[in-house]
Amino acid sequence: MNDSTALLRLALKLDAVATAAVGLAMAVAGPLIADSLGAPVAVLVPTGVLLIAYAGLVWLIASRRRINVAATWAVIAVNLLWVVESALIAAVDWLTLTALGTAVVLAQAAAVLFLVGLQYVGLRRAQPAPRPA
Repeated sequence: MNDSTALLRLALKLDAVATAAVGLAMAVAGPLIADSLGAPVAVLVPTGVLLIAYAGLVWLIASRRRINVAATWAVIAVNLLWVVESALIAAVDWLTLTALGTAVVLAQAAAVLFLVGLQYVGLRRAQPAPRPA
C-alpha cells in the first residue's frame, strides 16, 4: 500500500462500515423503528438492502491494490447525492418524519458529508504531483 493512499483507504473503509451498519439497521430493524422515525417500512427495508450492497462496493474499491480514481469520484458523487436527497427529505417532509426521524436523517447526512470531505482530501493526497515540464 502506498502511504499516499492511506487516508483515502481509511475514508472509503469508514464509509463502507458506517453504510453497512446503517443499512443493516434499516433492513433488519425497519419494522421496529419505522413508527419512531415516521418512515415507512416499505422505504426503510429496501433502502437498507441497497445500502448494504453499496457498502460492499465501496469496501471493494478501498481494498484494491490500486484505488480506481474514477470509482472514487463516483463514490463521492453518490455520497453527495445522498446528502442532498437527505436534506430535501427533511426540508420538504416527503416522508412525514417525526422529530427523531428528521434528526436521524440530518445527522447521517452530516456524517456522510464528513466522509465526503475525508475522501476528497484523501483522493487529492493520493494523486501524484505534476511533473515539471
